[in-house]
Amino acid sequence: MLLQSRLLNDTVQLAPDNQILFLNSAADPFVTVAAGRIALDPHATGAIMLAEDNLASLQMAMGEAERANLHANNLRHVAFHEYSLHEPPATMDVAVMNLLYQPGNSWVLYGLQVAAYALKHGGRLYVVGAKDRGVLSTAKRMQEIFGNVETLAISKGHRVVSSHVGAACNAQFIAPKTSPNELLSLVFADGKLDEGTHLLLDALEIRPADQALDIGCGAGFIGLHIARLASQGHVTMVDVSLLTVAVAQRRVAESGLTNIKVLPSDGAQAVLQQRFDLVVTNPPFHQGGIQTTEIAARFIREAAQVLQPHGRFYLVANRFLKYEPTLRAHFKTLEEVGGNTRFKVLRAIHPH
Repeated sequence: MLLQSRLLNDTVQLAPDNQILFLNSAADPFVTVAAGRIALDPHATGAIMLAEDNLASLQMAMGEAERANLHANNLRHVAFHEYSLHEPPATMDVAVMNLLYQPGNSWVLYGLQVAAYALKHGGRLYVVGAKDRGVLSTAKRMQEIFGNVETLAISKGHRVVSSHVGAACNAQFIAPKTSPNELLSLVFADGKLDEGTHLLLDALEIRPADQALDIGCGAGFIGLHIARLASQGHVTMVDVSLLTVAVAQRRVAESGLTNIKVLPSDGAQAVLQQRFDLVVTNPPFHQGGIQTTEIAARFIREAAQVLQPHGRFYLVANRFLKYEPTLRAHFKTLEEVGGNTRFKVLRAIHPH
């Protein structure tokens, strides 16, 4: 179990009838621990709500709960950014947030706002995180919103901080003020194209009738670009973030293009039965604050699976990331077709 999860296990106080809210933290193993605590009491009336943005984390948490026979405990979920749209205020006894899973400061602030909206009078928020993930500044925000904060545990640079809802809470029952666009500001650099995406768009060869797939579409810039040029074809964009999908769907609607759709999907899982002429990706290489090549490696494998014979796969990456061995293992030909000193654009051709 992660250190953060152990700290939560040691500090979070739960009762069998508690309504427990996890704030964009479904990937935390403590979800299963909390569900297990409720399940120990045969007369328990408690339940868990997962307010989650990451579809993969949500599916993993739901699967773990089902395997542990915890699904009977009314384990529910809602999109993180839509909590106050679908759920009433002041219904939760406990809220938990792990800073490890928050993409940026805007997400943390939004999570605190959701907690203030969701918690009952006397309810308690627990936040776990490291100093380099902003736990100290988060504690200051909690003091501002709830009027109180205390440190419950400190270990190896990590700590659990907690606030309770009392008369001094400044935001109880008020719907979160942070908008989806503000949540995206740190993730997508205020709506501006990043350097890697610019290079990818410059290198893409797009044919008028292409059936195209954008894996990990983000705000939708690549997919929209392809859809404009593949006017006789169609573009599917997929992303694991429910908020990202909502924003991309809105941008598609604003564009007026009718040959494009956006789907929530863990990688290409939602479209594995379809086939495409063109697949593109600008894959993330951090997960939970840790550098990883696993996400891109999976996108490469799935691209090889969904491409038509002689289909083209384009990937842009930081030059220091070594994706070439995985690409050569799944594709017939591989070449660099764009880039600069910082980034490279690779094109691979399907072997069959």
